[in-house]
Amino acid sequence: MISTADFRNGMVVVFEGDLMQIVDFQHVKPGKGGAFVRTKFKNVLTGRVIDKTFRSGEKFEEARVENQVWQYLYHDGDLFHFMHPDSYEQQAVSESQVGDAAQWLKENGDATLQFYNGKVIAVQAPLFVELEITKCDPAVQGDRATAGTKPATLETGAAVAVPLFVQEGVVIKVDTRTGEYIERVS
Repeated sequence: MISTADFRNGMVVVFEGDLMQIVDFQHVKPGKGGAFVRTKFKNVLTGRVIDKTFRSGEKFEEARVENQVWQYLYHDGDLFHFMHPDSYEQQAVSESQVGDAAQWLKENGDATLQFYNGKVIAVQAPLFVELEITKCDPAVQGDRATAGTKPATLETGAAVAVPLFVQEGVVIKVDTRTGEYIERVS
């Protein structure tokens, strides 16, 4: 059991029977009355975000979530298929569990699967991925209305803003947390 004093961003707790990830929290000590904690939770399974307020010192069950790196194999239309690199065990994961990470998954690339009680609850893409640009309009000389960037579509279907000098067929590095272009790889 953990108390509100142990809260950290990203921690997963069991609240009202659901797995909830702490997105943000704030300890508040008013001038009058007892201290309390304002918390923003994200339901791990549904993605719904809720705000809750708790008395300071309230107890919660910490969920033991295990992260494992698996290799992404392919998407068959309904399920994403992953393979454990050591045991070659395969795991099929639904689109709802993969969520936004789907746009950054490249076949034969790594992904982090989160397990709770032996079941996959979520998939996380690597922090940085190297993907090829498949569609990108040529830059127009003198076009500075967009602060020197243009839209590009990557091999996974994700859309990012890239500098004007980047062309189709170039491999770029992208930050998957923000979807921002980092650098040209080749």
